[in-house]
Amino acid sequence: MTGFVGAPHEFHDAAFVRGWADRFVPTEPRLQLFDMILGEVRKLEKTAPHVVELETGPGYIARHILDRHDTLTLEALDFSQAFFDIARETIGDHSGRVVFTNADLTDQSWPGKLSRQPDAVISTWAPHDLGGREPIADVYARCFETLPKGGVLVNGDFIKPDGASWEFEPGRFEIGIHLDFLRQAGFADPKSIVHLEPNTVDPTAAQNYACLVPWR
Repeated sequence: MTGFVGAPHEFHDAAFVRGWADRFVPTEPRLQLFDMILGEVRKLEKTAPHVVELETGPGYIARHILDRHDTLTLEALDFSQAFFDIARETIGDHSGRVVFTNADLTDQSWPGKLSRQPDAVISTWAPHDLGGREPIADVYARCFETLPKGGVLVNGDFIKPDGASWEFEPGRFEIGIHLDFLRQAGFADPKSIVHLEPNTVDPTAAQNYACLVPWR
């Protein structure tokens, strides 16, 4: 069987964004990814780490980790005011620990908009929406430049599984290529620690995502 795996987006449209957020309320496997990301953040040698989330979207992982880590601060970065509106609702009573920063990852000056240097950069299901390999490689390079020694990048994103015969949108590509881009960015030993909801036979746009972890 063959086909195409991808999804159109209109992330500046409030109605589209609300519908998207309603469709992607986290499932059990996605909560598993959230816990893995939080587990990497907990390895930082900091009592109160500052975490930057790239393209925070509806704020689901933001709420998840803020509920479970009492001392971290979060910087929620996105280019969509419509998503910020929903994220503020989701984050709710944790809003005092969150900075909302408007920035576009396709603009390579985005690190200059951060409120301060992060100890960790995290992301879920976002970089693939940049539309191709080069902009994702650029984001990895900016993360390496931005993080301090001992900092971590944790990216949970859609990938194209090895052996899949389907055509995938350009931002979804093999784990090995992600790891190559991370090495080229400067990370010495990047790893993929899980491949969740694997499906090479008849994949949907919501399946096949990995957790990529390079330490600075």
